Amino acid sequence: MNIPVVVKLLVSLLLPLSVGGVAGMFTSRSIPTWYATLVRPSFAPPNWLFGPAWTVLYIAMGISLFLVWNSEPGKARTAAMVAFGVQLVLNFAWSFIFFYYKQLGLALIEIVAMWIAILVMLILFYQVRPLSAYLNIPYLLWVSFATALNFGFYKLN
Repeated sequence: MNIPVVVKLLVSLLLPLSVGGVAGMFTSRSIPTWYATLVRPSFAPPNWLFGPAWTVLYIAMGISLFLVWNSEPGKARTAAMVAFGVQLVLNFAWSFIFFYYKQLGLALIEIVAMWIAILVMLILFYQVRPLSAYLNIPYLLWVSFATALNFGFYKLN
């Protein structure tokens, strides 16, 4: 099946943006209520920063997925796309575990698994199209910071 390039690009962009949007809609209710009552780590950024940061990261993820998907079919591409799916599912789940179920410890364990999945994805993306891996370095760094932040919330609350 030969999917047009523009369709691949749109799907690649809409997939992570939609996942982030749906997670955000379901978890945003906790921010002015439960989240606002938590003791914040000293290095916690202002709440308004998260939306724009995640939007940029989801766009970069989508572009990188497109680069991989639009490359030569084969086992390496398939493995890279599966890794993308795994980390995206973990990304989606973290928001619910942290904000909806309010399980800071479980969210910490889950975000470590997500960090590992992102690292695996980067390695597999690099094997298919190095630029696709480079585009996700800010994502790995942001999730590293989010892991430290999750740990801070867990220890303080």
